[in-house]
Amino acid sequence: MALDYLDFDYSEGEEGTGTWDAMACVKAERVPALAAEIEQLLRWAQQSFAGRQGAVDDGFDWDYDLQAQDDDGASLPARFDAASGRLQLATAAPGRTTVNLSISGSQQFGDALREAFELDS
Repeated sequence: MALDYLDFDYSEGEEGTGTWDAMACVKAERVPALAAEIEQLLRWAQQSFAGRQGAVDDGFDWDYDLQAQDDDGASLPARFDAASGRLQLATAAPGRTTVNLSISGSQQFGDALREAFELDS
């Protein structure tokens, strides 16, 4: 599964925990496509590592942080509902919607993420 909007930067903590950070900034008409991509990624993580989401420092395999804002820096609602597998993402109008997604995970999660989404890092 290739990603069109999310371009991740990778970093690794001392204990081997990987962190993938991505930011995407799109006009209103592209928000549904960006939301679908984020939804696809988070749905994959929920299904592939079911019951293993939570703070990696507490022994879980993966976790994420999702934030969105408009051009003025005002927060926009962004929430992934794990039960339905749907992302609720508000659109900034006019202007652009900026989304920041950070995913952290164990080595096992990272290996699976790289393979599933063809990530270089």
